[in-house]
Amino acid sequence: MAPPDGSEPGIGIGTWAWGNQFLWGYEPGQDGAIEAAFHGAVARGLGFIDTADSYGTGRFNGRSEALVGRFCAALPAAERERLVVATKLAPFPWRLGRQGYRRAFESSRRRLMGRLDRVQLHWSTARYAPWQELPLLDGLADLLQEGAVAELGVSNMGPRRLAQVHDHLVGRGVRLTSLQVQLSLLAPQAIAPGGVAEVCRQRGIELIAYSPLALGLLGRPPGELGPVPPGPRGLLFRRLWPRLQPLLEAMRTIAAPHGASAAAVALNWCRAHGAMPIPGLRRLDQVEAVAAALGWRLSPEERRHLDALAWPLAAAGAGMPANPFQSA
Repeated sequence: MAPPDGSEPGIGIGTWAWGNQFLWGYEPGQDGAIEAAFHGAVARGLGFIDTADSYGTGRFNGRSEALVGRFCAALPAAERERLVVATKLAPFPWRLGRQGYRRAFESSRRRLMGRLDRVQLHWSTARYAPWQELPLLDGLADLLQEGAVAELGVSNMGPRRLAQVHDHLVGRGVRLTSLQVQLSLLAPQAIAPGGVAEVCRQRGIELIAYSPLALGLLGRPPGELGPVPPGPRGLLFRRLWPRLQPLLEAMRTIAAPHGASAAAVALNWCRAHGAMPIPGLRRLDQVEAVAAALGWRLSPEERRHLDALAWPLAAAGAGMPANPFQSA
């Protein structure tokens, strides 16, 4: 959702890669570069930080939250107060009932060294355990009403479920602050007519776009694919790359007058549709490319041109895989 003054949303900091070995190849030796990227991003005005209690695989369980907590604690008080720190709690099968998130919430808050402004349901259980979801959300709403946390968000919900959850929380006197969904030029479904973006506008819910660069694909120039990451990201890159060239060429054409990167175009496309993108940041050069997007915006014509290229890709199966936990 766009801010009340009518300007486009800002850009946040995604931390999925901070601890994830399987997809992102995390190692503790990267922490210095990650910390430099964090401080650089905050200095350039990126004030929303998104993490999760499930970010960090295997022996690095909880690593992302712990790094966010440590980095925030090192900031001067004035800078720290300008931030919004949000975490997502996973609805694992053993987290049941209205008290199902209590221990997880306290563990997250401890790893974040007490700095937690928004708590979010990480994904919807409506497709496979619909009885689990509302009690967990009621437990999170209890935390708001007790003053333990200021804001509540949800993730991976479709328009029908989002409207139901919003109305349920309103009935309890609790505001639903945000919805986080996959949204990019290779995953535009959220902005379809009748989609979640429309529900967010109608109900005053902030829309947050995760994976706005499609796991890095939309940050690459057209032409030769070049080195690809190992594992499932590399397989995805090889499968989609041949179909993406017209889109990437259009992005390069739009970026050129601004001296910007393709990544900046992809981020500003999300912002032009009323969503705050939260790209993953691990290096200072990534921060520079992302922060540069804040200095300009797409024209309506540029946005429509990109839309016209994105939708056929999605319809032809040349887009990002859907999140299996996304509800209708």
